[in-house]
Amino acid sequence: MEPIDLFDTAYMDDIKGAGMPLAARMRPKSLEDLVGQEEILGPGRPLRRGIENDRLTSLLLFGPPGCGKTTIATIIAGSTKAHFEQISAVSSGVADIKRIISEAGDRFRVYRRRTVLFIDEIHRFNKSQQDALLPAVENGTIILIGATTANPFFEINAALVSRSQLVRLKPLDDSALNKIITRALKDQENGFGSLQIELTEEAREHLLRNSSYDARNALNGLEIAVLNTPANTDGVIHIGSMEMEEAIRQKVLRYDKDGDQHYDIISAFIKSMRGSDPDAAIYWMSRMLAAGEDPRFIMRRVMICASEDVGTADSMALQVAVAAAQALEMIGLPEAQFAISHAVIYVATAPKSNAVNRAMSGAADIVAQQRGFGAVPLHLRDASYRSAVRLGHGKGYLYAHDYPGNFVRQQYLPDDLSEERFFFPGENGAEKRIAQRLAAWWPDRYEESE
Repeated sequence: MEPIDLFDTAYMDDIKGAGMPLAARMRPKSLEDLVGQEEILGPGRPLRRGIENDRLTSLLLFGPPGCGKTTIATIIAGSTKAHFEQISAVSSGVADIKRIISEAGDRFRVYRRRTVLFIDEIHRFNKSQQDALLPAVENGTIILIGATTANPFFEINAALVSRSQLVRLKPLDDSALNKIITRALKDQENGFGSLQIELTEEAREHLLRNSSYDARNALNGLEIAVLNTPANTDGVIHIGSMEMEEAIRQKVLRYDKDGDQHYDIISAFIKSMRGSDPDAAIYWMSRMLAAGEDPRFIMRRVMICASEDVGTADSMALQVAVAAAQALEMIGLPEAQFAISHAVIYVATAPKSNAVNRAMSGAADIVAQQRGFGAVPLHLRDASYRSAVRLGHGKGYLYAHDYPGNFVRQQYLPDDLSEERFFFPGENGAEKRIAQRLAAWWPDRYEESE
């Protein structure tokens, strides 16, 4: 068999739609062909029944890139008897929306035919553009299908969200991506089934690792590898790990600093530090830095965690966090990554306590209830000016340093709050010693067992 010249596009003449990217050619045409999302589109699921029976309500499909949002819309377009319109929020405006709504109204009045409008990246519409959709969605002139990678509760008008069915799509797992890759290799009509391709397990694993759970990324990587790997003398295209690495030089991290991923990843980072998992914390930190997150934003979260979640169990945590933030300002990245990592690991591995947070919240609640707004006890009042003594200010005040151990028991809270307690030290780290001191100083309020 003569070798195939992959740089001569004649070898793809037998592939339907060969001028299109592989990802577009392999897009499923029916629900039976769809891979993944079984929880919402499996047999018997409400959304699947709605598509099969052509009884759809407005939908907002949201999830990461490459999880099937556009594919679902395409399947609906092929199965519905309604007129189907498709626009992108990137290139369309209010004039396009008004035109489609007007035509939809005429179409229903004359032909009694509904209109389904699919808007890709709907979160890119501004408020006025989204408002223009609302009356037509509300009165049923159009059935809206919006696709977005952003959290609808952040980026879509509340009124539009409330009138739509929210469908959250999950990232595709390795099993689903493997099926998609295998299908593309075997499909003789739209894929590479007419070619002899050997894809090693190492190459497949590399492709999966670098796909970011995105079917489009996986198929694009496969296509680049096939197009850039010459066939051997037997006509076989052998794709090993080296060929796949060449095709995919760098993994694209999915991280939108203004979208849902931003909040999800920083949440995972904070919870990993709070949960005392330094491995997870350093991973999320590295992922944010690699994606271009502002390191100052990361350090602000570390400093907050040092006080909120470590607190007095290890007061050094805040000092280390502040020092790392200062180091960042002085030396910048990439060198400051050592200091940031130092702080992240220290906070993650420090003993944890939310006693500071509880004390702060408890006192704030009292103030918010306007309790304890009585007069400052006379012995605590300012006695630094001449007439203060005549008013009784400072009378009876006991100076702590005049007593053994630099402590003397006296009332510091207002009279109506004298029995209140806000600080409850735990048994982790330094707080155990703090609790012992407080039990000795204030036995009526603090017991050593606590």
